[in-house]
Amino acid sequence: MLRIKKNIILCYNLFVSTERQSEYMKFVTWNVNGLRAARKKGFDEFFVNTDADIFAIQETKMQEEQKEHDFPGYHEYWNCAKKKGYSGTLIYTKKQPLNVVFGIDGNGYNDEGRIIALEYEKFYFVNVYVPNAQPELARLEYRMEFEDNFRDYLNRLKQKKSVILCGDLNVAHKEIDLKNPKANEKNPGFSIEERTKFQELLDTGFIDTYRYLYPDTVKYTWWSYRFNARANNSGWRIDYFVVSEDLKSKIKDVRLLNDIFGSDHCPVEIDLTDL
Repeated sequence: MLRIKKNIILCYNLFVSTERQSEYMKFVTWNVNGLRAARKKGFDEFFVNTDADIFAIQETKMQEEQKEHDFPGYHEYWNCAKKKGYSGTLIYTKKQPLNVVFGIDGNGYNDEGRIIALEYEKFYFVNVYVPNAQPELARLEYRMEFEDNFRDYLNRLKQKKSVILCGDLNVAHKEIDLKNPKANEKNPGFSIEERTKFQELLDTGFIDTYRYLYPDTVKYTWWSYRFNARANNSGWRIDYFVVSEDLKSKIKDVRLLNDIFGSDHCPVEIDLTDL
């Protein structure tokens, strides 16, 4: 009976997705802070019910061979860190891409499983887990190098076709993007160096889609597990959909799903038309 119910749900979702395809595509990004842990907290149900065309995950914290699940109807692409239980990115997609690239140009930062890019007819879809600068900005130099190399990579992709970037970018861009900006000015994720690098990316022809649609809305995507931060909504907006400027007119909506639990981050959804 359970198998029949699951098949009915999958068939319904396929019908809805087919009907939606002519109007818009739905993309989701979520730092799950450990996929195995998230699956114990309702991840599978959320994944199926969301019915995304492409679903990007950061911090899988596992190797592909450790997985004990499949999602019928989806192709999956893993970039796992060499260090077990650390970092890692993953993309589920209904439509098989023309090409898949792991890391920058198939090489850079694959030791930590940071980047996956899928190429389609009209666009590149890039999933990234940007390195954390660490307490006292101990890894800031590494982070700055990553930012420069990654920005150059995205701009080279943009010269070929549209780019949809998503993931945990580990930076709150402006004061509106975190609860206590003054107290965090020299902390990882809100240092002037990290914020400047994000602005440099936008200045090369990219759009922070949520802030583009909602310039004055205060809403977050990450909360510390300490001090009851999520209950008090003392958070940061560090998870993004960023698109090349040529896609500006195709942004239908962006949603920060604060009511979805299972991680210290919440999922972010975007609907893009005419892709």
